This record gives sequence, structure tokens and C-alpha cells, in this order.
Amino acid sequence: MPATKPYADTRLPAYIEKRILELRPIKSQAEIATETGFPNPNMISMLKSGAIRVPLDRVPALAEALQVDPARLLQLALEQWAGSAAARAFDRIFETVVSKNEVGWLSEIRDASDHTDPVMTTRARAAIRAIFGK
Repeated sequence: MPATKPYADTRLPAYIEKRILELRPIKSQAEIATETGFPNPNMISMLKSGAIRVPLDRVPALAEALQVDPARLLQLALEQWAGSAAARAFDRIFETVVSKNEVGWLSEIRDASDHTDPVMTTRARAAIRAIFGK
């Protein structure tokens, strides 16, 4: 791997690139850079290529500009800052980063179950999957 792209092997460049492609019909890469507070639109290209890592103080603004969950973006940014071993430790400790939308689902499940911590049964799994047409 060239020294000019030291973060290319982390998960974040592909995540950012995919999201930018998904947003292309509604906003440009330059608009994303502006919304993130980057003075130069080229910063987004450098993030996508892995040439630079995401500054941690820019994670909230970048998440908003990319319309992604900030917790997931922070998890991927921390991998760049602390390395893959730290990212694996983060994954083991926190297991799954829960998005704001998923918090809503969990809240409804807790409310509907009267906070009884229901077990995921075959019937419950089938009901959830049916909601999504699976």
C-alpha cells in the first residue's frame, strides 16, 4: 500500500464513498465538504481514498452531511485513529452500534413488552421479518 494512503485499508473510505454515491442525486461532494466544515472540497476525496483520516471533531458534521448514524461513523473513525486491534476490541465490548432509528425500535419493544426483556422466539423473529417482507 502506498504511504500516501495510509488509511485505505480501513473500513471508513469505502463507507464514505458508498454513501456519497447514494447521495449523488441530491447533493454534490463539494456540498458535503461545505456542510462538514471543510475549507477544501478535496478533503472528501482524500477521506474516500484513505489518504487522510477523519478528524474526530468533524464526525458529527460529517455524519449529518452524509445522513448516516453518527455512532457508526465514530466507530469507523476510531478504527482509523486507534487501529484495527482497537476496533476489534470496540466491537467486542459494544457488539453492535445502535442507530437512532434502532433506538426507536428498541423503545417500542420495551414498551410493548412492559420492559420484561422478551426472548427472541421463532414467532417473534418471523413477525419482525414479515414487516420487512422477508
